[in-house]
Amino acid sequence: TGSGQQSVTGVEASDDANSYWRIRGKNDGSCQRGTPVKCGQAIRLTHVNTGKNLHTHHFPSPLSNNQEVSAFGDDGEGDDLDIWIVQCSGTYWEREDAVRFKHVGTEVFLSITGEQYGHPIRGQREVHGMPTANHHNYWKAMEGVFVKPSVDPAKHDEL
Repeated sequence: TGSGQQSVTGVEASDDANSYWRIRGKNDGSCQRGTPVKCGQAIRLTHVNTGKNLHTHHFPSPLSNNQEVSAFGDDGEGDDLDIWIVQCSGTYWEREDAVRFKHVGTEVFLSITGEQYGHPIRGQREVHGMPTANHHNYWKAMEGVFVKPSVDPAKHDEL
C-alpha cells in the first residue's frame, strides 16, 4: 500500500552503515560544508547509500496509518516535498542536541513510534510523519562525520 516509493525505516543500532544521511541545503549551494546548521533552517536529508532524499506526502503509512515517509529522487535531486525545517532550542543544531524535523509541504514531524515490519525487513521500525510535536519526534545524531568550520575560510585542512 502507499505510494510505492522506497520505505524509510529505523533500527536500534546507532552504527548501522545503512542509517547515514547527509545534510544538504534546500537548494544547491545553500548549505556550505562546515557551516553550522541554524535552528529554523530548511534542509534536505539525502541517504548516503542510495542518494535518495527523505520525503513525505499525503499517503498513509502502512503500519501506523500516520503519514508515509519515503526515500525519493535520484542522486540527491528530488522535489519540494524533500524539504524539512530543523527545530532546535539554540541558535545552531549542536552535535549533542535532540532536534525535530518539520516537513515544509505537509507540516508533519518526522517520527518513529515503534511499529515494526515483518518479512522481508523484520525488526525494522516504521518512520512516519505525525501532525503534532511530541516525544516521538526527537532525533539525535549518534554517528557520522562532523565538519568543524575553519577560522580562516581560505585555509584547507582536508586530506
